[in-house]
Amino acid sequence: MMPKTPDSLRSSRWFAPDDLRSFGHRSRMMQLGYAEEEFRGKPIIGVLNTWSEINSCHGHFPERAKEVKRGVNQAGGFPIEMPVLSLDEQFTKPSSMLYRNMLAMETEEVIRSHPFDGVILMGGCDKTTPALIMGALSAGVPFIYLPAGPMLRGNYAGEILGSGSDAWKYWDERRAGNINDEQWRGVQGGIARSHGVCMTMGTASTMTTIADAMGLTLPGASSIPAVDANHSRMASACGRRIVEMVWEDVSMQDIVTSASVKNAAIVAMATGCSTNAVVHLIAMARRAGVELTLDDLDALGRTVPLLANVRPSGKDYLMEDFYYAGGLLAMIKQIADRLDTSAVSVNGRTLADNISDAQVYNDDVIRPLSNPVYHEGSLAVLRGNLCPSGAVIKPAACDPKYHIHEGPALVFDSYAEMKTAIDDEDLEVTPDHVLVLRNAGPQGGPGFPEWGMLPIPKALIKQGHRDMLRISDARMSGTSYGACVLHVAPESFVGGPLALLKTGDIVRMDLPNRSLDMIVDDAELERRKAAWIPPEPRFQRGWGWMFSKHVGQADTGCDFDYLTRDHGQTAGEPDIF
Repeated sequence: MMPKTPDSLRSSRWFAPDDLRSFGHRSRMMQLGYAEEEFRGKPIIGVLNTWSEINSCHGHFPERAKEVKRGVNQAGGFPIEMPVLSLDEQFTKPSSMLYRNMLAMETEEVIRSHPFDGVILMGGCDKTTPALIMGALSAGVPFIYLPAGPMLRGNYAGEILGSGSDAWKYWDERRAGNINDEQWRGVQGGIARSHGVCMTMGTASTMTTIADAMGLTLPGASSIPAVDANHSRMASACGRRIVEMVWEDVSMQDIVTSASVKNAAIVAMATGCSTNAVVHLIAMARRAGVELTLDDLDALGRTVPLLANVRPSGKDYLMEDFYYAGGLLAMIKQIADRLDTSAVSVNGRTLADNISDAQVYNDDVIRPLSNPVYHEGSLAVLRGNLCPSGAVIKPAACDPKYHIHEGPALVFDSYAEMKTAIDDEDLEVTPDHVLVLRNAGPQGGPGFPEWGMLPIPKALIKQGHRDMLRISDARMSGTSYGACVLHVAPESFVGGPLALLKTGDIVRMDLPNRSLDMIVDDAELERRKAAWIPPEPRFQRGWGWMFSKHVGQADTGCDFDYLTRDHGQTAGEPDIF
């Protein structure tokens, strides 16, 4: 016997009563061309679609929405497609991160204010995954996350190209004069060949992998390439399953637990996750009432080996290869003894059940524990007098010679200043220098932009150098690589210690001991702190003003203070009169 009955559906509050307001609701549905028997007494499923004509990652979503609705109808539900904010990485400036919390708020309020019994969340591009999940967790209805899936491999002149990673690589060669116009146009036209998110293990695939490992997608859905027919079938299956979840009265609190969050963090480390995973995973976990800290993630980073040989942390393969090699479920099976396999997914089965038939078909793409890509996980958290609240680095993606490094700082207060300087071939800089960009954090950016993979100075590129230690309170693209220390907290714009660093100061990083310091005595730092003048606020009105007043720092997930679970009770069901 099913726990839910038609009369106990959330949507019945809108449609079932014999009163004037419900008469109006039924009448307007009929105005849309629906007969009353099509929607009344059925689970009403919101299909929240982040498609737009400028979001190439989600270009296939109009078709996927149709397939979701087909599945909902097959299972006896009634689908309603609803547009929500489309956040793309390429065109949204200064950073889509400025609007992650906006989409989270919109998702929560759209769900709460409409007669949805369950929802399908359609996302994939970097910020859409955490935003949709954060909002839906706060709204409290059953949901399934439908990931956009990675695009096909890039290709130019017989070379396989990876999103972002190869763009940075070839751009350095272009700046060094090694790439001509025709070659550059060839890379430009070959690096993104289909709909779907970046096909490296960038932020997009990192976040959909986390959603999958947390149990919020149909098992293994995050690995399916966007244009593969299996992706269409997965979309319809999402539609069928969400109707079942409504009748079963599934509570998302039983899925997003301390165990499933830890599982997701471990799996993320083993895949070579983006540094952005830190910010988003902390924010998502806290929306579910699960406390997660930088220190928790660093502890996992010390013990979880990197098994997915996928760029940029891996060397040879892309997400399409990962799927053909067995996909996420096969990789999870390699580390099953480190996970809580009793955790339940949206399909109603345990993780142990979901991985039972998984197989690895290429053990160079999905490595066994006996032959990892890297002996530790993807991320490390540093602390010291430059970052008392923490900073993040991706050890496997940088040259090992920088794991312990000491050198003079070369400090820039803005990206424009830095960009001008690094293109100056007469810039006085050596490979031992430490490039520093500040005023690029949540408030300083504004919006925490992906500026952290600072370009190598042109003078060094011409000498053959392709990496150096770089430090910033910014984020960087998950497709990036190099010796980049990111998310320095507190950020310089609010008076964090990075604001006190001067060009010429010696900076020391000791990755094995997780430390990052400026070699400046405490008395001198106190003098600099007393002389520091806070910068003018970035915004005086509108969303930017609201963002600046309420956004948290990187180490706490950059959620708004009034959206966190401990700020107050979630609003209940809306009044209907």
